[in-house]
Amino acid sequence: MSAADQVERLTRRLLERYPPQTTGRTAFLAAQYDAGLTWVHHPAGRGGLGGERDAQRRVFELLTAAGAPNLQVESRLAYSMGAPSVLEWGSGEQQERYLRAIATGERWCQLFSEPGAGSDLAAIDTRAVREQGGWRVTGQKVWTSMAASSQRGMLLARTDPAQPKHRGLTYFVLDLATPGVEIRPLRQITGEAEFSEVYLTDVLIPDTDRLGPVNAGWKVAMSTLMNERDMFGTKAAESGPVELALALYRERAGGDPDLRTRMVRLWLRGHVLRLYAARAARRSTGTPGPQSSVSKVGFAELNKDGYELCLDLLGDEALLYDTYEPDELTAPSGAGASQDPRRLFLRSRANSIEGGTTEIMRNILAERVLGLPAEPRVDKDLPYSSLRRG
Repeated sequence: MSAADQVERLTRRLLERYPPQTTGRTAFLAAQYDAGLTWVHHPAGRGGLGGERDAQRRVFELLTAAGAPNLQVESRLAYSMGAPSVLEWGSGEQQERYLRAIATGERWCQLFSEPGAGSDLAAIDTRAVREQGGWRVTGQKVWTSMAASSQRGMLLARTDPAQPKHRGLTYFVLDLATPGVEIRPLRQITGEAEFSEVYLTDVLIPDTDRLGPVNAGWKVAMSTLMNERDMFGTKAAESGPVELALALYRERAGGDPDLRTRMVRLWLRGHVLRLYAARAARRSTGTPGPQSSVSKVGFAELNKDGYELCLDLLGDEALLYDTYEPDELTAPSGAGASQDPRRLFLRSRANSIEGGTTEIMRNILAERVLGLPAEPRVDKDLPYSSLRRG
């Protein structure tokens, strides 16, 4: 029996023992974790089987068909970004504690961006000062996806301003119910409030919730971000805008040669991205490399162009969208979100900013993949405390 057949057999056995229709959600997810089917490429005892990463896709296909929860959709940030960071940098106790919590449905958000530090992430100013038993944190984060519906946050804070800006940072896993945490949702152009500002005022974080060594937070954050870009590659492989545009094209194009050309080009780009994502998924384990920026750029540009084509196919109907009611604070990309092409078009405008701007991604590809000369960085070795900041 091949490894893929073994994974499929275990998944079918899980569904037989714990039918999703009659098993509580948490109980089912806990059983999935114990069966090693939450992340099949993780080690045994950490939600996995030590198998191939791309076997996970078949697990989710079977679970979705049976009506079971799909964490890759419902808790995307915790599942695809938090868990790999914990597995790479967490202690044994942290791995067991955090991975089981994520596997049973806990949602996480990413507390990285700040008003003065977005594209230049290393310029963050949120401070964490060590005290008895933990760290006292004060600062402000912004554009935090799904903060209002999350239980924990992946927090990057400055712990040593005397070091250069890429050093002196430490990574924490913050319980968002801790006193001093205030979350203010931000309304978007779609009417939803997926993003938030998060204010941290004298928030005490136990040292047991620190992930990785003190002042090595940049390295941990890079693990999270590389997995974030890889996650976008997975989303690109889903080809939502291509399928939607193709359906509208068949109904409305009417032989227009320009629309036909745009549709063919979009389909080809989507197919190339799917092939690229499939090749990346064959990686057995470990943190994705800078090549994942290809998927991030491709996802952003495909989404924007694809939904723009959808609006052109809708014609005047594209203007008939006036929804501006924040009826939920969850991610539009999550299960149950509206698939109205007009909403998706508005939402796609953020794709080239969130998760690292397209400009930053292209810099990464130029310097770290193609080996081109790096941009001048005049503040590279200067202490953070000596830098001029706006």
